[in-house]
Amino acid sequence: MKLVTALYQGEETLAIFHNDSIYPVQKLDSSLPNEMNSFLRLGETAMNKAKALNEAILGGAHQDQAIALSQSTLLAPVPHPTSCRDGYAFRQHVAAARRNRKVEMIAEFDEYPIFYFTNHNAVQGPGDIDCMPDHFNKLDFELEAAIVVGKKGRNITAAEADNYIAGYLIMNDMSARTLQMEEMKLNLGPAKGKDFSTVIGPYLVTPDELEQYRIPAKAGHTGANYNLNMKCWVNGVQVSEGNMGDMDWTFAEILERCAYGVDIHPGDVIGSGTVGTGCFLELNGTGLLNDPNYKVQWLQPGDVVEMEITGLGRLSNTIKEVPSDFSLFALKKKPQQA
Repeated sequence: MKLVTALYQGEETLAIFHNDSIYPVQKLDSSLPNEMNSFLRLGETAMNKAKALNEAILGGAHQDQAIALSQSTLLAPVPHPTSCRDGYAFRQHVAAARRNRKVEMIAEFDEYPIFYFTNHNAVQGPGDIDCMPDHFNKLDFELEAAIVVGKKGRNITAAEADNYIAGYLIMNDMSARTLQMEEMKLNLGPAKGKDFSTVIGPYLVTPDELEQYRIPAKAGHTGANYNLNMKCWVNGVQVSEGNMGDMDWTFAEILERCAYGVDIHPGDVIGSGTVGTGCFLELNGTGLLNDPNYKVQWLQPGDVVEMEITGLGRLSNTIKEVPSDFSLFALKKKPQQA
């Protein structure tokens, strides 16, 4: 089942997606809420009702309630996440990025999964990404997958964590690299380099739809893993390709760490981290390592970024510059003299 949140007749509407049409769940079953977080908080009861509706739709029922996708605007499937974390699950990306900076691979990567909190109020779906002028100082995409938590839990183990996943989606963890790298010199962050936009969508896909792609987790790891091709295009030119099956840390293992000593909640969004080759930072670094004349690339105003993951759909965004003279770089103080 594919669930979306769409703006229809001026209202955020939770709907089932099928054949370029949306089916508002509340119109099909008045006991279901019209908002994703409320739906997720109802747990398996609501999910099972929605799956029954989806089966009926697949069988040709409820056509009188179908709304053409062109009559609505897709938002983030979870437009108001309770929180948003991002992991660091792909060893290939981490190793390449460190090699390009001429530093050793960090041993702790193989010891435990890590994550950081990003701005859940800056989560958005398809469409324009508003960027301030400072963001264009090495503006980057990051090709990722993500999960949405479906039920409350605490101190859960990786062996049981997949049962807490309501669905999967594409994530583009937008990054302003100069802001990010400056602030992380102080061993905090990422913060301003990340908090202006995190894109998810176009729909939430329930785990049962991905069973045909399921593969074993890597040796020594626990949890579901999926053979899902991941691609990114900028202005129609493919720049990245990877596979979700290359995750070294599974979402179950990331969830286990997230839930240690704290509650995870329905509506929490958790990203995988960048797939190998999944951002310009890595691609530029590798290119320059192999060829000093390599032409680096960063996102520019008007660029169209499209991401596609097998089974999870295609996510499209356009980079938009917000005219402004306000600059964080201009506010920097001069270093104090010793």
